[in-house]
Amino acid sequence: MVKERARILVVGGGYVGMYTALRLQRRLKRELERDEVGITIVTPDPYMTYQPFLPEAAAGAISPRHVVVPLRRVLDRCRIVIGEVTAVDHAKRTATITTLATEEEGSGGQPLPYDELVIAPGSVSRTLPVPGLADHGIGFKTLEEAIGLRNHVIEQMDIASSTRDPAIRDAALTFVFVGGGFAGVEALGELEDMARYAARYYHNVQPEDMKWILVEASDRILPEVGEEMGRYTVTELRRRNIDVRLRTRLDSCADRVAVLSDGARFPTRTVVWTAGVKPHPLLAATDLPRNDRGRLTCTPELTVEGATHAWAAGDAAAVPDVTAGEPGRECAPNAQHALRQAKVLADNIVHTLRGEPLTTYEHAYVGSVASLGLHKGVAHVYGRKLKGYPAWFMHRAYHLSRVPTFNRKARVLAEWALAGLFKREIVSLGSLEHPRAEFELAAGGKPPQDPSNNPKGSS
Repeated sequence: MVKERARILVVGGGYVGMYTALRLQRRLKRELERDEVGITIVTPDPYMTYQPFLPEAAAGAISPRHVVVPLRRVLDRCRIVIGEVTAVDHAKRTATITTLATEEEGSGGQPLPYDELVIAPGSVSRTLPVPGLADHGIGFKTLEEAIGLRNHVIEQMDIASSTRDPAIRDAALTFVFVGGGFAGVEALGELEDMARYAARYYHNVQPEDMKWILVEASDRILPEVGEEMGRYTVTELRRRNIDVRLRTRLDSCADRVAVLSDGARFPTRTVVWTAGVKPHPLLAATDLPRNDRGRLTCTPELTVEGATHAWAAGDAAAVPDVTAGEPGRECAPNAQHALRQAKVLADNIVHTLRGEPLTTYEHAYVGSVASLGLHKGVAHVYGRKLKGYPAWFMHRAYHLSRVPTFNRKARVLAEWALAGLFKREIVSLGSLEHPRAEFELAAGGKPPQDPSNNPKGSS
């Protein structure tokens, strides 16, 4: 049904990129077999990360391997290119890409022509010019950051257990999280739960010795679950001796001292930054229209406004919310919309190739669920509000149904079942971040002089 070979380029292998390509290879199965269509995915990583499971991976409830989906296995009819798109010239239907091979060859970017373009690079952490943040801050957006943070927290407990200096001990057991959204609250809840459990195996570290601090600039946390559930979350966290500070900002974390806007100062070796995201820098290197917040201006059919054969969804796209009563309202950049937008986007590409009318993306937000640690959570779904164990159970059930592939569902479910029978793992594998350190030392290298730069640890 496709007259000429259509080259479809998908930029990004996240929610939108993977689900779009997955649906395309199903809908265009015959065309792919006849070589009438080619689908290429350019992504920095050979896997898609299911980000809602990052907090549980950090807490050790899920193995890191089961939080990611290998793209080459799932998208077996697509061409996977591990690299990055550095620029897009849509007027010429050409993208410039760099790969590991181009870096080795020193050849620079390579042109990649296309007929249909799907822009889905996702987002990056939105940082502020806070003194010391670049040197001491820890993000929580990738699997590597989640596992690194787990190793770091356990390492700080090891430091506190072995030092005789009360100042070092106090700084090691103080954990500051900046940002009261899903990432910050869930990461804090899961890691505090994990650290409180791990403390029973330290002879001189008690749960009450640790300081967990949540800093949020607005007047409430988890706005997606509603004001009432947000207040309950604050109460629940404070009941666990977590210091929740609303209407407060991080002014500095230089010299390993967190200075807050309310005047408080906390010597700490752990500052986790989860204060929002911003559009991927790639969008600025395209000739496609963007709104005042840097996201691509899209139509309800998920085409880029004013640009034919260009599509976008997810964090990179400003998609009109046709279900909202007020004009100008946009869909929230979250996983719930991204998954559904990917299906409509893929269908509309198929409709375009076959000369069929396009479908409008229309989805009313159904609510949100959040985990606050083992058997604790909050939820606001279809107008119903849940808290405690029912909300935690709904959180797990919902995300188990959404994680891609039956393989991953079965593995995650098996790990949860085993976790109910056996104890938590409290091992830190910080040396994984510097696997050659031991060999370098044995081969004649010198040990690091700066303890904060220890290649065998996560600090």
